[in-house]
Amino acid sequence: MLWLIVPLALLIDLIWGDPSFIPHPVKIIGWSVSRVEGFLRPLTSSSISERLAGCFLALFIPGLAYVVTFSVVFLAGLIHSHLALLISTWLISTTIAARGLVDVGRSVFKFLENGDRNQARKVVDGIVGRDTEDMNEAEMVRATVETIAENIVDGVVAPIFFAFLGGAPLAMAYRAVNTLDSMVGYRNTRYLYFGWASARLDDLMNYIPARITGILIVIAAAILRYWPANALITILKDSQKHPSPNSGIPEAGVAGALGVQLGGVNYYEGIPSFRPYLGVPFNELNKGIIQQTIKFVYISGILAVLLGSYIYKLIYL
Repeated sequence: MLWLIVPLALLIDLIWGDPSFIPHPVKIIGWSVSRVEGFLRPLTSSSISERLAGCFLALFIPGLAYVVTFSVVFLAGLIHSHLALLISTWLISTTIAARGLVDVGRSVFKFLENGDRNQARKVVDGIVGRDTEDMNEAEMVRATVETIAENIVDGVVAPIFFAFLGGAPLAMAYRAVNTLDSMVGYRNTRYLYFGWASARLDDLMNYIPARITGILIVIAAAILRYWPANALITILKDSQKHPSPNSGIPEAGVAGALGVQLGGVNYYEGIPSFRPYLGVPFNELNKGIIQQTIKFVYISGILAVLLGSYIYKLIYL
């Protein structure tokens, strides 16, 4: 039934999003990460022990997420098979973040459209780690487009990919890996060793979904009548310049499809950091580019569930 459950999960996310009155599994995962880190930290005294503790964390949290989700779905199935299907659908929908990406993009666009750069800057500040105080409109647009583009992988395509592979339990385990990376996968003093395993595991699990996303973005560019050939060329030419082995693919694809240039100088606590350029600037980075990027979230998600459903039915039915 995954050929039906996963598309429904995407639809639920796009329509409903993440209502605040329902405890979100990602928040529970985040709480668990903090508690386990708090337990492990006092046990470390060297870089080696930090790596070992980080490896345990990187395996324990996703494993726990898988077991808990499997148990919930299994127990629901003992009550009624339809209840298990409903819970599986909802749980998978919580691992998808398409609506969240769309809402962020729309918020930044709306504030820029109304000339309220301060509010737009506040929204951008909530989705990037770079300094935002002195950003002009083009820089805010670039930050928003880069964030939406790279998150098409871990917020849309990857959860769908793992849901088709292993249902709600595997999709939730993936979301746990992604949450770990966002919490401890930093190359700073605190997490250089402790977060190493989480960051590498996230890179590994996103490797195939990122490349599927690149293909979907090229197809989406053709559907949207943008520049599919340029999207493919930019992926092949520029994606490896990105420091992430995966994020450069969707960013380069979107940049090429829209004829814009992403990358450039970012500031972190006042310190400049240059990110290699992706794409050729045929078009300016104006606020309309945000709306165009949002379309890739929708089309990539729809294409992912259509492709996954087709392959699933081909194999199992």
